[in-house]
Amino acid sequence: MKSVSELTDFYYKNLFPTLQELENDRKNLKQKIIFTAFALMALFALIAYILENFYEFIIFAYIAFGAVIYKFLIHDYTHEFKIKVIKPLVHAIDDTLLYSSKTHVSDYFFEHSELFSKPDKLSGNDYVKGQIDGINIQFSDIHAQKRERSSKGKEHWSTIFQGLFIVADFNKNFYGQTVVLPDTAQSSFGTIIGHWMQSNNLARNELVKMDDPEFEKEFVVYSTNQIEARYILSNSLMKKLLAFKQKSNHKIHISFIGSHIYMAISYKKDLFEPSIFHSLLDYKIAMEYVKTLHLAISVVEELKLNQKLWSKR
Repeated sequence: MKSVSELTDFYYKNLFPTLQELENDRKNLKQKIIFTAFALMALFALIAYILENFYEFIIFAYIAFGAVIYKFLIHDYTHEFKIKVIKPLVHAIDDTLLYSSKTHVSDYFFEHSELFSKPDKLSGNDYVKGQIDGINIQFSDIHAQKRERSSKGKEHWSTIFQGLFIVADFNKNFYGQTVVLPDTAQSSFGTIIGHWMQSNNLARNELVKMDDPEFEKEFVVYSTNQIEARYILSNSLMKKLLAFKQKSNHKIHISFIGSHIYMAISYKKDLFEPSIFHSLLDYKIAMEYVKTLHLAISVVEELKLNQKLWSKR
């Protein structure tokens, strides 16, 4: 896999001129969207004035109709952005990678990762599959949601996970199941209460205490095999995960199950949908994407150094 500096050079030399062209399209589209929004507002205000007593329905209709119009207006621009920017960037990472803007990592892998509860609805896009440095890998944007009802019986959807979901084939079998999650209990309730809550989490396997206090502040580890979990999470691997978390400030979920390594990096947005109301000329998002993939590959490579600990079964 090319280094981050090599991909940064590719970005500026090959993609930046294209982004400058698309930036002009973005500005024109932004003006069109704003004009359309005000025109619709005026139209629905007139309807509300005529009908008088149907304000809630009219507001709902305005929002729903506006969302449909918005998607229609940005459709061609989004497609052009992905073909001219995302696809070349993916091929720059490795020219054997296959890219599809419409599909996503399968529901099976998301559920098999044991990172989140089973979603009622799972969507996504920008699917990539292939080999990087001899490692079979696939990843995509994922948005997993749960159907819930309020105390008044109204149905709504809550987000379980939104971000980049990565599946890498380790080519060896782990004996147990090990899951690494963001540590929210100790950071929210303190060390003593937080540790008690972690130890009594009935939805998870046995708590594994690691010997790195900095890692323990950021992550919590559960496993069916305490010894294997400590082999997997070597000091150097813990440092890599910790450094990525501190630099990116994104939540990381990672699991080691069967012959696969699963990683979920929270972004709270569709990572590669082009911005309409912010400039495209900021390369930060593209480089976050690249650095996340570098982390995934480095995790697999780190474990391959100790591959005698596992056997393909």
